[in-house]
Amino acid sequence: MGKRILVAYFSATGTTQAVAERLARAIDADIKEIVPAEPYTAADVDWRDPNSRSSVEHKHREMRPALAEPIDITPYDVVFVGYPLWWETAPRVVRTFLESEDWSGKTIVTFATSGSSIRGADGVQLHDSAPAAHWVAGRRLAANVKESELAKWVAGLHL
Repeated sequence: MGKRILVAYFSATGTTQAVAERLARAIDADIKEIVPAEPYTAADVDWRDPNSRSSVEHKHREMRPALAEPIDITPYDVVFVGYPLWWETAPRVVRTFLESEDWSGKTIVTFATSGSSIRGADGVQLHDSAPAAHWVAGRRLAANVKESELAKWVAGLHL
């Protein structure tokens, strides 16, 4: 492919992390975790609790949880951005990451993990957080997706 590729991901429970690690191996990419300054606990991600941190962030779309440290995307041509689907969209900390970088000349491909939902995996709802990027529609990936399937998917993207 000849392009420098980064897999950047946010994972609250480890599911997205496992997929991101397999993706990075499958396409020989660097990998970085999107780490919130305040880590999410199990109680924070309890979607059944309207007062949990994730529920409050979902209700308040302007919220941008701080990052523990920035991720330098400068050396990369393509960045795969992975996240769990929360209410059919990316957690707000993913927007913090997107909005903190200069995406001019960069390509973003999203991938999402979810037990059931597929809406939101293509990343369209995130375009306004990185309008200078060239966006390639992403997809939902199963928690147990194999490296060979990931390599085939990426090869079909014609990046």
